[in-house]
Amino acid sequence: MSQNIPARKMKTPLWMNGWQQSAFIRFFLYLFIAVVAYLSLMDYVIPKTYDIKPGTISKEQITATKQMLDEVGTEKARELAAQKVTPVYRPISMRNDQLVIELFDKLEFAASDPVMTSDEKVNFYRNAIPRVFSEHSTEVMESAAVSESTDSKLIEEMEKQLTSQEYKFSEEGLFKLPRLTALDVSAMEPVSREIVTKLMIEGVMDVTAVRLKVTQLVYSSVLSKNTQRELVQEIAKFAITPNRFYDVAATEKARIEARENTEPVYIDKNDVLIRPGEMVDQATYDRLEKAGLLNKQKNFRPVSGLAIFVLLMVLLLFLQSKRSVVTANANPNKQLLILTILFVLTVISMRIVALGQNLEYPMVGYLAPIAMGVMLAVILLDSSIAFTLAILLSLMSAVIFNTNLDNLFDFRFGFVTLTGCLTAAYSIRQASQRATILKSGILISLFSCAAVLSIALMENKFDQIGYSLAYAASSGIITAILVFGLIPFFETAFGMLSPLKLVELSNPNHPLLRKLLTETPGTYHHSIMVGNLSEVAAEAIGANGLLCRVGSFYHDIGKTKRPSYFIENQMNMENPHDDIDPGLSMSIITAHPRDGVEMLKEHKIPRAIIDIAEQHHGTTLLKYFYHKALKQQGETPEKPITEADYRYLGPKAQCRETAIVGIADCVEAAVRSLRHPTIEQIDNMVRKIIKDRLDDGQFDECDLTMRDLDVVSKVLKEALLGIFHSRIEYPSDLPAKQVNLS
Repeated sequence: MSQNIPARKMKTPLWMNGWQQSAFIRFFLYLFIAVVAYLSLMDYVIPKTYDIKPGTISKEQITATKQMLDEVGTEKARELAAQKVTPVYRPISMRNDQLVIELFDKLEFAASDPVMTSDEKVNFYRNAIPRVFSEHSTEVMESAAVSESTDSKLIEEMEKQLTSQEYKFSEEGLFKLPRLTALDVSAMEPVSREIVTKLMIEGVMDVTAVRLKVTQLVYSSVLSKNTQRELVQEIAKFAITPNRFYDVAATEKARIEARENTEPVYIDKNDVLIRPGEMVDQATYDRLEKAGLLNKQKNFRPVSGLAIFVLLMVLLLFLQSKRSVVTANANPNKQLLILTILFVLTVISMRIVALGQNLEYPMVGYLAPIAMGVMLAVILLDSSIAFTLAILLSLMSAVIFNTNLDNLFDFRFGFVTLTGCLTAAYSIRQASQRATILKSGILISLFSCAAVLSIALMENKFDQIGYSLAYAASSGIITAILVFGLIPFFETAFGMLSPLKLVELSNPNHPLLRKLLTETPGTYHHSIMVGNLSEVAAEAIGANGLLCRVGSFYHDIGKTKRPSYFIENQMNMENPHDDIDPGLSMSIITAHPRDGVEMLKEHKIPRAIIDIAEQHHGTTLLKYFYHKALKQQGETPEKPITEADYRYLGPKAQCRETAIVGIADCVEAAVRSLRHPTIEQIDNMVRKIIKDRLDDGQFDECDLTMRDLDVVSKVLKEALLGIFHSRIEYPSDLPAKQVNLS
C-alpha cells in the first residue's frame, strides 16, 4: 500500500468543514463519476440522432460519431478502379506465314498450268484467294477453340475482327497475276513470307497501320520487277491479319480483381457528413441511416446497456473504496473528491487524444496518458484503489479508442492501457524521490511498447507498428511530466502530504530545521532520535513511517522560542525552572506545541505535520511541576490545585502516527535521563509510559489497538537497546567474553 497520509480528525480549512462526513456529498461524488463516465462513452455507444428527410435542407452540421464504412464512396472507388483497367488482348497465333504458303501454292498451280487461259486464271484467283483465307481462318479458330483457356466470346471476337479487317484483293492485281511466270512466283514467295512475318511479330490489333508499312519493305527487298513488287504488296496486305484479340472474360476478371483489391473508403470519426444549408440527397440520407444518426426508431437498448455498464464500474469503485484503509478513515469524502478529480482529468485526456484519432492515425490512442490517474492514485490515495481504477480506465479506453466497427471494445487499446497502468501502480508504490516518477514513466513506455509489439506479432500486422511504438513510448514520458505538474496542485489544494513532499521537508537545509539545529542543538538531536524510533515503530504496525520521521523533526520546533527552559538545551547552565513558580514553568512548557503550530503555519508546512506538533503531548499531565506545585501550596491552600491546571491543552492524538510520535518522544526523553540503562529498565520504562498514556485516555481518539501498542512496545525496546547498548550494565558474574557484546 502506498505511504499516503491517513485521514484524521483534525482542524480543516473552512471550505472543507461540514462536508467530509456527509453521506449526501459521498453519493453526489459517486453520481458525478457515473455521469462523467456515461457522457464520455455515450458518443461511442449511443450516437445522437437527427430528424431529417431526403430532399430537405439540413439545418445543422452533422458529423460522424465513429469511423464507418462509406458504401457509396467505396462503390465509386471500385468503379473507378475497374474503369482504369486496361483491356486485355489475347495473343493468338494466326500462322500468317502458312497463309502465305497456301496462297502461293494456288499461284504456282495456276502459273504452271499451260491449258488455262488468262481469263480462266483471273476467275480462278478471284475464287481461290478468298477461299484460302476463309479456310485458313476457320482452321485457326477451330484450333483455338480446342484450347481450354479460350472461351466462346474470344472465338466470336476473333471471327468478328478477321471478317471486318479482311483485305479485299484488288481487281487490278487479279488481272496482273496471270502474267506471272513460275520463276516470278518462286522469287516472290520468300519476300512475301519475310515481310508478313516481320510485321506480325509484334502483335497486331488494327491491321490498317501495319499494312501501310508493306510498301516500304517491298521496295527495299531484292525484287526488281514492278509487277512483282505490286503483287507482293497485295499478297502481303492480304496475309496480314489481327493476331491480338480483345478478351472479354479476361478483361472482366481483371476488373473484378481491381474492384476487390480496392481498399474500402471509410468515413472517419468527426468527418462532416452534411453541412448547414446543404440539400439532403438520397446518398447522404442512406449514409446517415447507415451511421445510425436518424431518429426513425428509438432504441433504448444501448442506453440501458451503457447505464448498466457504468453502474457496474461505479459499484466496483465504491466497494474497493469502502475496503480501502484511506477512505474508510475519518475523511472519506476528501479522498473520494481527489479520486473524482483524478478520474475526470484522465477521462478528459483520453477524449482530447481521441479527437486526433482518424483513419490515417488509428493508433494515436496509445498516446493517451491514462497511467497518470493511476500513478497519482497510488501516490495520493491507496494502491488498491489505483489497481481498480486501472481496470476501469482500461475498459473505457477500449471503447473510446475502438477502431473495430464490428465490436464495441477494441482489446488492443484495453490491453496496452492495462499494461501501462499496472506498471505505473507497481513501479511508483515506494515513491520517495522525484526521480522515481521519471523512472516509472520510462517503465510505462517500455512495457507499453512491449504490449504493442506483442499484439502486432500475434496479428502479424506491422503496417502501423512504427507509429504505434512511438505513441506508446511517448505516453509514459507524458504521464511522468503530468504527474510532476499535478502533485503540487493536490498537495496545496487538499493539504496532502505525498512521500515526495515528505522527503523534501526532511531536508536539513529547510529554514526551520536549520533554526532548530543552530538555536537548540539538544532539541534537534532529540528530534532526530524520536524520528528514528517512531519510524520503525510505525512501519511495524503498517502506519506511515516516513510521516512519523518527518513529523518528529518538527514536533518540538516551538522550543526554539524559549530554548533554555528545556533540559536538553541546558548545557553548563542552571535550570531556570528552579527559581520560578511551577505554574509559570507549566505555562512555558505547555506553550511549545502552540508556538510550534504558529511557526509551522507561518512557513506553510502541511497540516499533517502541524497536527503532530500540536497533538504529540495530547492532554498529558506535567507530573513534575504538578507535584512541585502541590508541595509548595501546603496543607491549607487558598485555591486548590487540580491536575487539569497542569495538563497540556491537547487535542489528543487523532491518528496512529501522532500517537506513535508522542510515545517515542516520551520514551526517548525518559531513557536518556537514565545514566546506565539496563535491559530491564528500558523494557519497564517503555511499558510504563505506554500503560500510563493508555490509562490516561490519550489513545481514545485514534485507531491504535492493544495489539498495535504491544508491537510498538517491543519495537521501541529493540531500537533503544541498539542505541544505548554500549551503556547497558550486565550482571557482574557473567564471563567477560559474554559481557562485552558491543
